[in-house]
Amino acid sequence: MGMPVFAPNAGQSIDIWLREYMPRRIFGCMHIEPDAFYKALSDTTRLRCLMLLVREGELCVCELTHALDAPQPKVSRHLATLREAGLVLDRRQGLWIYYRINPELPNWMREVVRETAVGVAALEPFHADQLTLAEMPNRPGGRCCA
Repeated sequence: MGMPVFAPNAGQSIDIWLREYMPRRIFGCMHIEPDAFYKALSDTTRLRCLMLLVREGELCVCELTHALDAPQPKVSRHLATLREAGLVLDRRQGLWIYYRINPELPNWMREVVRETAVGVAALEPFHADQLTLAEMPNRPGGRCCA
């Protein structure tokens, strides 16, 4: 039996949608298998994105593409993989999509990601990614660049 989809419309209250659909959408993936977690971390682009998100909290796709010097479709594809695995959450603000580490990750996963960020901070390409991001002109907050 598939999960029912609740969407707000004239016949349904937004309250029902928020109570029924959103928790399933946001928290339904919190049972992440360890092999899926480590598989998500095994790609260099995904790991670089996660390390920047750990340090910065939330980043726009344009910031990640700038920091990694990678094409937007490639970065977006890897972010989608991280989102589908439950490691990151996204939010849309106008035309821009922002990503952040999922705060509902199990403690052991958060610790692995946090300790990895500490351990690789001075290593390449992670150090260069941070420097490139810090030097990015026109970072979001005003207007996004992508």
